[in-house]
Amino acid sequence: MLRALAVDDEEPALAELLYLLRADPRVGSAEGATDATEALRRIGHALDAGPDSEERFDVLFLDIQMAGLTGLDVARLLAGFARPPLIVFVTAHEGFAVRAFDLKAVDYVLKPVRRERLAEAVRRVVEQDRARDHQWPAPPTTASDHIPVELGGVTRLVAVADIAYAEAQGDYARLHTEEGSHLVRVPLSTLEERWQPHGFVRIHRRHLVALHRVDELRLDGGGMSVRIGDAELAVSRRHASRLRELLVRQAGG
Repeated sequence: MLRALAVDDEEPALAELLYLLRADPRVGSAEGATDATEALRRIGHALDAGPDSEERFDVLFLDIQMAGLTGLDVARLLAGFARPPLIVFVTAHEGFAVRAFDLKAVDYVLKPVRRERLAEAVRRVVEQDRARDHQWPAPPTTASDHIPVELGGVTRLVAVADIAYAEAQGDYARLHTEEGSHLVRVPLSTLEERWQPHGFVRIHRRHLVALHRVDELRLDGGGMSVRIGDAELAVSRRHASRLRELLVRQAGG
């Protein structure tokens, strides 16, 4: 069974989280800490004791915005250990989700915490904990292979490989897949920078496309557009030359 440490500088929120964790039969023990410094001290002591020690923590349930070190700071510090505890962020702020999953969080739970939502997070922790026990050392992965999206109050991970194109909507971006679309609070410029290694290219100030998803390049009256599935997207003059070069190179490869 899991041994958990919950960290939140608001004592009522911490007490509620511990109550829910202790009620879950998959959690053998749940302890609490009210600041990141105390949490790091206890985690360091547990790591020194070894992975088979009764003092180990299998998972941390971390608030993000705390006085002093934040939950994100804790996750960054733990990333340097050979086998750190798994991390679930528990926060009232949805805007940190991308950074949280970049730090390889197992899940991202929004406050107020619902029993069934926390149970889903525990399920994911159990699965990942079992997987790393059977596959250690774990194969290298990059968190940027996925992006978190909210679906009905539940945070899901969408594979970047499943995204055909992204559309700017102010400070947000709408991600288009074969199954539908998802609105995320990430600027298109940020996605462009992160997804360039995945073969995404900017074709317009409003659109970022997966090069391998382009079905057709169209020239019409001096203008250029691409077809991706049923969507036809305009290509700006600024990006036309670069896009044509990349498509030719892709075809040649």
